[in-house]
Amino acid sequence: MKVLSVDVGGTNVKILATGQAEPRKFPSGPTLTPRQMVAGVKKLAGDWKYDVVSIGYPGRVVGDRAVTEPHNLAHGWVGFDFAAAFGRPVKVINDAAMQALGSYNGGTMLFLGLGTGLGSTLMVRGHIVPMELGALSYGKRTIEDHLGLRGLQKLGKKKWRKTLELLVARFTSALLLDDVVIGGGNAKKLKKAPPGCRLGSNANAFIGGFRMWEPVAVRTPHTPKRPRPDRAKKTKGARP
Repeated sequence: MKVLSVDVGGTNVKILATGQAEPRKFPSGPTLTPRQMVAGVKKLAGDWKYDVVSIGYPGRVVGDRAVTEPHNLAHGWVGFDFAAAFGRPVKVINDAAMQALGSYNGGTMLFLGLGTGLGSTLMVRGHIVPMELGALSYGKRTIEDHLGLRGLQKLGKKKWRKTLELLVARFTSALLLDDVVIGGGNAKKLKKAPPGCRLGSNANAFIGGFRMWEPVAVRTPHTPKRPRPDRAKKTKGARP
């Protein structure tokens, strides 16, 4: 089965099909409707063969349908029938979830997408668990207020990196994580990954799109070694 993997972003729509070496893209932006997206993908992938389509969508998804409108695109995405538009079976998940699936190596893994906001997805034994960790309170604001773009601009890079390191240690302790992957556009502003973490690649979104059509058992190759408990000790005395 050949899969067409589609990553819908606020700046570009990027695609890659099974067996192809180089991804392709076209501009998105605030005027892009879902129908225009489908037309653009079909045109761009006109010489590729594919049986099914995977879509990473920048918003909440339930039952392969968008249930919230994207912040950086036009309206009309909620409830849109992508399968009918493509004329092929389609699976749709949140874009952070698709990148998490593509980054997954086994065990319990948390993916954090550092961008305008904070994307978060938990992977447990091959199963995708969408999360909204950014909505949790931290101090007088939310975690997203600290780790998203607003936090980066207000705190500055040095303090922003320290906050990320502290919160990752807390997540690791609370969720019993084996692995943490940091991705998103602002991951490039890190000098290095926080202790016990690894940096993801945007190309992992395509891998996630391919894996969406695999049985869950195929997604669980092994369980990585869990980070040492002493990582959580650094959070003692930290601000609640």
